[in-house]
Amino acid sequence: MSDDRRRFWRVLLVIVGLALAFRVGYVLVVNDDLVKDGHLTGGDQLYYNAQANWIAQGHGFTDFRDGTQTAEHPPLTALVLVPTSWVAEQFDPGGTHLLAQRLTMAVFGAGVVLLIGMVGRSVGGNRVGWIAAAVAAVYANLFVNDGLVMSETLATLAVALAILLAYRFGRKPTWSNAAWLGAACGLAMLARAELGLLLPVMVLPVALFVRDFTVGKRLLLVLMACSAAFLVTSPWLVANVTRFDQPVLFSTNDGLTLCGANMERTYYGSGTGLWALDCAMYPVPKGDRSVTSNALRKDGLRYIRDHLGRVPVVVAARIGRVWSIYAPGQMADYNRNEGRPVWASWLAFASFWVLVPFAVWGGVLLRRRKVPITPLVAQFVIVTITAAAIYGLVRFRVPAEVSLVVLAAVAFDHLWSRRNAPATAPVSAPVSEPVTEPV
Repeated sequence: MSDDRRRFWRVLLVIVGLALAFRVGYVLVVNDDLVKDGHLTGGDQLYYNAQANWIAQGHGFTDFRDGTQTAEHPPLTALVLVPTSWVAEQFDPGGTHLLAQRLTMAVFGAGVVLLIGMVGRSVGGNRVGWIAAAVAAVYANLFVNDGLVMSETLATLAVALAILLAYRFGRKPTWSNAAWLGAACGLAMLARAELGLLLPVMVLPVALFVRDFTVGKRLLLVLMACSAAFLVTSPWLVANVTRFDQPVLFSTNDGLTLCGANMERTYYGSGTGLWALDCAMYPVPKGDRSVTSNALRKDGLRYIRDHLGRVPVVVAARIGRVWSIYAPGQMADYNRNEGRPVWASWLAFASFWVLVPFAVWGGVLLRRRKVPITPLVAQFVIVTITAAAIYGLVRFRVPAEVSLVVLAAVAFDHLWSRRNAPATAPVSAPVSEPVTEPV
């Protein structure tokens, strides 16, 4: 390892260590109103916390409430927490193990900082990597999720890994690099199913920009990535196809999601563009969760067909919410119900608004340097599509937070260079020259 590389890793690991300490402090010090005597009182954390404990007790992916087959969410978050739950169970039999799980998520949050630093180095050199990691370490839109037992931290980790591997693939488009990139996308899908958009929105364009390859070979590389993603996700997909009455892919919750996002309360009034639980009370046919999900999905699709004239307004509200330009105060209250303090949500909004202009500038700088930005820009497209198709929550924005931090770091590095270096000094360069995209 060269001296330059060793220096990069020494500084980066110091930043990651500080990020971990910060996250642990946040978990231990911040009192969440949803936690009462060590127990959760609402939100998706209830599922992930209890499901991980249930699996650790040897029950597999059955419902912790009634023992029936379930696939309420993709499996990665619950599975990752199982070792923590199992160890904690040895010391506290029958406990909720919530604190141990939250601290585990803080560790993965520090891993996000590490990968963001690596992505920054990949596009702009050592200093961009350090700046990106330092911003990620204190960026509220990242650390507010790292103190929760939810899927966002692992989704962010998988997306950052996929972006890093996309740059590696762009520089060296081999079969193995395509496979690793696809595997990372598959991992992201096991955290949040909508991240399957990484394949068409990020992987496909990156492959098509590869130079000196025929279109046929580029598409074969995409097929390799898709095959690797399928291989990673296939155990979960096969299990779901075989254990439910009706076909299920990633989740039996998609029907409830679609129905709750397309109903009176989420199409009209102050809840426009959000999601409501009302449809959980709708009458559904008898059967397992796949039957319930399919019935609710039909209800949601029927509502869309009956209110097509309202859809553009609802989609605009969803997109406005996910990008924090519509009703941020209402989103802060919504976030509180999921376990994020109101002050942390407002800090997250403010830091996002501050970073956006720098990120735009960073993107312009990279284009001028002929550095590919497709893997980074793709995340903004994915978030917008997700919000438009489902509903608008700030936590759905986590893929784009990775790109936002890295792009802003490029701009900060440029400012640093202009202020502290002679006019003739070269700007910080990426680790290795990437394959350029057409302008």
